[in-house]
Formats: sequence, structure tokens, C-alpha cells
Amino acid sequence: MNYPIKSVTFTLLIVLSAAGCGTEAPRSITVVSWGGSYGQAVNEAVNIPFAEEMGINVGVEDYNGGLAQIRAQVEIGNIHWDVVDLEFADAVRGCDEGLLEPIDIDILPPGPDGTPAIEDFVAETLTECGVGNLYGANVYAYSEATIPGPKPTTLADFFDLETFPGRRGMRRVPQVNLEWALIADGVPLDQVYATLDTPEGVDRAFAKLETIKDEVIWWEAGAQPPQMLADGEVIMTSAYNGRIFNAQVLEDQPFAIVWDGQVFDVAQIGIVRGTPRLKEALEYVAFATSAESLSRVARRISYSPARKSGMLLVTTHVVAGVDMAPHMPASPANIQRAMRFNSAWWVDHQDEMNERFSAWLAR
Repeated sequence: MNYPIKSVTFTLLIVLSAAGCGTEAPRSITVVSWGGSYGQAVNEAVNIPFAEEMGINVGVEDYNGGLAQIRAQVEIGNIHWDVVDLEFADAVRGCDEGLLEPIDIDILPPGPDGTPAIEDFVAETLTECGVGNLYGANVYAYSEATIPGPKPTTLADFFDLETFPGRRGMRRVPQVNLEWALIADGVPLDQVYATLDTPEGVDRAFAKLETIKDEVIWWEAGAQPPQMLADGEVIMTSAYNGRIFNAQVLEDQPFAIVWDGQVFDVAQIGIVRGTPRLKEALEYVAFATSAESLSRVARRISYSPARKSGMLLVTTHVVAGVDMAPHMPASPANIQRAMRFNSAWWVDHQDEMNERFSAWLAR
């Protein structure tokens, strides 16, 4: 079970803390993120310190990803979101569509040792409209309580209904599901996107998904997979690695992550185009993507900072005291059979794959 901080309560706390800074009404922004245990980590590590230090009220809203809500706000000129935590492909596409503000790298703070931001961020995590914040992985997990015998160890096991009968959880999007289907069907990691570039490859991916379709429960919010496992609704499920980590460490759930075939990517922070609170939004982005802020998040949930200096600041979990390194997607043991999510491929094929995936689900 996750414990997200509700928007109304959180906003009130920040208003009270900022009100002590002076007689003027505090400036404010709305920050949109993924909620659940991740949202709580960001609130504690970024939003509350930002409000206290800058005197800017932070309102928080949750969403399940995508550009639809941002697009609607920009098209009608009624911007009520300011800063949004985005999947990399959505950040690139949103910039191409004119939905996000360009962000000057020069506003980003240097590393603790003075290294300029452009050198401190991991290569390719900075784009015209987005600033990389954290690396996370799509993995699958199971509960020891519901699989008492031999355990799944490979991505192929996720698709093996004979050896591991029972319901699976999968996110209700084509991303990662298509990649996993091909990996489970024997396609080498370095050939997955080349295979998806062909009609035959896409057909092959959907054919593999078809083999488990009747046993899939589709999820949309990141908080759902841990709950589905805890409730015994599924015997294994795709999930964000950090959500499973929090359930393991803070809730003592008997969950295990299968890292084979993990698909990792970096998320980005973007600013909605046309916001009247651009100055405040830029201040927030600079604060949130400092090495110190990113490491504070990573000490609460197992996502790696996009800054090299930020990684060096990540030690133990702030509550549980466990070493965070073995739980990170890029640890030596976890990265052996990993694949980088190809954002460029999805920017080019998103509409086509969404349409086909929706039609496949409806059959």
C-alpha cells in the first residue's frame, strides 16, 4: 500500500511554511507527477525543501503519463499545470509539438564540485525542452507468497502459463510490452528495435502477447502493481522497480524483482508551454534537478540520478538504512540483461502502435 500526500493537504502545508517568510502572498506553481511512493519521495526530497527555501507554494497533482492533458491545456490556452514529470519519449514529442517550453541549460546549477551542468548530466539526458532527473526500469515482480515452488528467473517465464499458471499484470500501453514480447520470444536484446521496424516483427510481438492476453489484468497507475501482488490478484506483474523496492523495504512485502530483460530509461522534467508562471517553473526545475535534490529522491526510492555527481551522493535509504546500490537498475548484477528504452523509435511510431494496441485490446 502506498501513502501519497494529497494535493490539498500538501498545498496547505506549503502555504503555511511560506507565509512566515513575509507579508506578500506566496508565489505558486503546480507540479504534476506519478503519485504513490514515488510522489511521496519527490514531495519529501524536492517539493517541501523548495517551498521552504524559495517561498514558492507547490501544488501537487498526479497523472498516469502521456500528453493528452498537456495538449488540451495548451490548445485552449488555459494552463493550470506548470511543471510535469515526463517519460523521455513524451518529453521529446511534446517539445516537437510545441507543448513544452525550451529550457536553457545555463539555468541549471553546477555539480557540488563546480562541474558545469552540461558536463555533470549523463550524456543524452538533456534535450531542448527537458531536463533528465532519474533513471528507472520497467521490470516484472512476483510475490514469494503466491509462488512457493520454483521461481521465475527470465522474461520468458513471464509468458510461460504452463509452468507458472495465473494472472499477470501489465501496463495498458504498447511501450515495453512489445519489447518484452520479442525478448521472451527469443529476439536478442540488440535486435529488438530492428525487429520492430518490420511489419513481421510487430506481428510477432502481438502474436506473443496474444498467448497470455486472456490472463492479463491491465494497470494504468504505478501504485497498482504492488497492490495487485499484495492482494493476490496476480502472481506476477510488470512494474516500476522503485515501486516494488518501496513495498519490499518499507512495507516488508515478500516481493522479488526479476531483472532479466529490464527496460530502463531516464525521465525528464518539462514545463508546459504558455504557463504564466514560467519564472517560478524554471526556478523549480533548477532546484529539482540539482545533484542534492536528485540524490535525496534516490535515497527514498530506487531510481538513479541523471547527474554523475548525484549518483555519488546516494548512500543508504533515509528510513530503512539499507544500501541503495544493489537496488538500482544500473547495479552490476541488475544490468547484465538490460535494454535501454529507444525513445526515438517510440516518438516516430507512437500513434501507429497506440492505434494497433487499442484495436488488439478491443478484439
